[in-house]
Amino acid sequence: MPGTNWFPSELVDADLVERAAGLRPLLESNAARCEAERRIVDENLDALEDAELFDVILPKRIGGHGASIATELAVAAELAKGCGSTSWVQTIFSVTTWSASLLPEQAQADIFGGDERPRICGSIMPNGTATPVDGGFRVSGEWAFASGCLHANWATGGALVAGDERGAGLPVVAYIPMDALAIRDTWHVAGMRGTGSNTVVAEDVFVPDHRMGRPELLLAPNTAGTEASDRWPIGSILALILLGPVLGMAEAALEVVTANAPKRAISYTSYGRQIDSAVVLRNVGEAALELDTARLHVFRAAADVDAAGAGRELDELGRARLRGACGYVNGVVRTAVDRLVNIGGASSFADASPLQRIWRDVNLASRHAFLATEPSLELYGRTMFGLDGIFYLT
Repeated sequence: MPGTNWFPSELVDADLVERAAGLRPLLESNAARCEAERRIVDENLDALEDAELFDVILPKRIGGHGASIATELAVAAELAKGCGSTSWVQTIFSVTTWSASLLPEQAQADIFGGDERPRICGSIMPNGTATPVDGGFRVSGEWAFASGCLHANWATGGALVAGDERGAGLPVVAYIPMDALAIRDTWHVAGMRGTGSNTVVAEDVFVPDHRMGRPELLLAPNTAGTEASDRWPIGSILALILLGPVLGMAEAALEVVTANAPKRAISYTSYGRQIDSAVVLRNVGEAALELDTARLHVFRAAADVDAAGAGRELDELGRARLRGACGYVNGVVRTAVDRLVNIGGASSFADASPLQRIWRDVNLASRHAFLATEPSLELYGRTMFGLDGIFYLT
């Protein structure tokens, strides 16, 4: 299919992308089960583990591949062609577990030093409270939309420091073992059902000082870091990395429509095949070009992040442009998928059609707070005029 699978080969580990592409038949066969069971089925998780695709961007010093952010985007896009929910959980585990590699050495030893490889879910929104005590904090809170929490062994929880001293009112991010937390079944939604993005709850959980991440430290590039990912701008990563699944799902929709168009008629018209219609051909072409546009923005942003990893720091305007591009891409992708579903017509919404699931999944995933189109574009415009930002993290 023209335009699909495009990525800058010099930035991408082709072997890891091929591993992801090889899992597509399995993920496609299990996609309906993941949705029905509202979780990722064990076969998918085991396959990702065996292919080492949870470790794509994890630094080499702690057993990961240390690959580029462009590689992770390409891997996630391939997985999403088979199952958007599985790709999303792989993406969340990748970025949240990578974030733990920025913590102090003692925290990294806690998280990465056990017999089980960490899978970290959670949220950095400061919806909890952290009360200072000797040696750490007592943390309580609830964090919704914790994708992958049913399969995680660690979680993050954003909180505000309580009290009158030791950083009162400042945001922190606690890294907590899942066995110290509860999961509330709240993920009843129209799309991305397989992600199991329920609410994680902490009730007066002790977290030692070394496992309390300070956003101001996590956000500052570690110029002394030994690997490129130590210097990635975390605010940019948290938005950009989510585009891999969105882009892959849209590419799958294009494949479905182009496969069906030569053999499907247009009801109540004289067209025996959709490809006999100039309107259909025009819309397929435009949708393909819209996805080309999305890819170009995604991988230009990835190149900027990977350049930052090589030592060329992204300035404020560069980070705002990246965030604006994330929002813009989401709008373009939604338009392209709508266009493709319109070609499929009412039959696109049959249970047996993957288009209806892709349409629902893209419309939900692309509205993640980090990817919101209008605020992201506003941020870029504000920064161009030297005005203050509007996001919690950029």
